[in-house]
Amino acid sequence: MLVALVVPLGAIASIEALFAPRADLWQRWTAHDPAAAAIDHAPWDRFAKTYVKPQPDGVNRVAYARVSAADRKALADYVAGLAGVPISAYHREQQLAYWLTLYNALTVKLVLDHYPVASIRDIDISPGWFSDGPWNKKLVTIEGEAVSLNDIEHRILSRSGAMRASITPSTARRSAAPISNPRHSRRTTEALLNAAAREYVNHPRGARIESGRLVVSSIYVWFSEDFGGSDEGVIAHLKRYAEPDLLAGLAAAGRIDGFAYDWRLNDAPAP
Repeated sequence: MLVALVVPLGAIASIEALFAPRADLWQRWTAHDPAAAAIDHAPWDRFAKTYVKPQPDGVNRVAYARVSAADRKALADYVAGLAGVPISAYHREQQLAYWLTLYNALTVKLVLDHYPVASIRDIDISPGWFSDGPWNKKLVTIEGEAVSLNDIEHRILSRSGAMRASITPSTARRSAAPISNPRHSRRTTEALLNAAAREYVNHPRGARIESGRLVVSSIYVWFSEDFGGSDEGVIAHLKRYAEPDLLAGLAAAGRIDGFAYDWRLNDAPAP
């Protein structure tokens, strides 16, 4: 397992990008109804408040080992309930909240189904001889369509016009975005996405300056097209959310010098 690896970007970045599926907007999920009512995410909210624990390193982790049998069932029922939502009949903000929260809930349920594991990459259930991890496994059927985690991340959220969405889903990895309260609404979705982007960009797992060199999360390689497909586009995104210390370092950065990622499970330590 490669943990927090830092290497020159250059040609290696193009090799790294090969491991991410191509972003290909799934047209059937672009339908929407601006007048639809809200979706109830209270069960996920209760789960997150009980088991998602902020840590001193600034990463929210999940207390997988402490999830009760009753709460495992409640989580499974919640996921099944989301799968039954006619999501094409909801407005854009509710759709975005739906896909982000479904991705998080599916990922946590997946880890719980295979726990204990050191990394989500150890859950090798994707089809194909050379597949790694669970991301290509069809996990849920929505409106008659079988959907995988990669479908949600790369065909619905990525390239959908919501640039920040590709850093918002939590993926059970320590370098991923934090699991947070899912109570998106028409008025709060933009604010929550901005807050998530700001938190991630200003944490060392998102971007950092090391001896004058800019090191970013591998997410910005895997989703480079979401940020303009260039170093300049990623840096512009970072500057938009950077706090003063990082912003000062970015002002002198003309390129990305390296990338890093920690694949270890975002498991909360035992109390």
